[in-house]
Amino acid sequence: MKTLPAPPSPRPPSSDGHADGVSNDEFRAAMSRLAAGVVLVTAREPGLDPDDANAPAGEDVGMTATAFLSVSLDPPLVMVSLREGSRMDDLLAEQPMWAVSVLSESQRHIAGRFAMKGRISDRLLFEDIPYTRGAESGAPLIGGALSTLECRTERTVSAGDHTLVIGRVLTASLPSAEGGPLLYFRGRYRQLG
Repeated sequence: MKTLPAPPSPRPPSSDGHADGVSNDEFRAAMSRLAAGVVLVTAREPGLDPDDANAPAGEDVGMTATAFLSVSLDPPLVMVSLREGSRMDDLLAEQPMWAVSVLSESQRHIAGRFAMKGRISDRLLFEDIPYTRGAESGAPLIGGALSTLECRTERTVSAGDHTLVIGRVLTASLPSAEGGPLLYFRGRYRQLG
């Protein structure tokens, strides 16, 4: 029987939170080799005063995410990772209802639009995209998505510079059976095959 060498002892973290010898660029490059599905997370921002018909109405908010996964079948739970302090992170801290549209390979333009830095208002981003409004969440569910989920936040966990939001799935549907998934790999959107 062959004895394997003991694994190296873990390096202590440096002042920036990384293990000694692991830079932001090295970590980012290593994680870019993990292919991920691409989703659009959406929520409806409540109006300023729901009792006043003249008050400004709420706005739809959306963001592209690749850190999304199934957590549990019973009960049905999913998790999305949000950049701390982002508009979606701030919104979901105030109201618990949100939705996810799993994007198809033909929806690369939607993923890119909602991932832009310094982007235009969310109202304009949704302007020419077909969607229906979720019955439970009120959030946009993107037409042609491979699947859509409506969720209610069960728990949030602070994790470094992100917030992990665990949501209970309230509805799940398959609006489109056509096409494959949109993937993100090595810093670019990809498709299977």
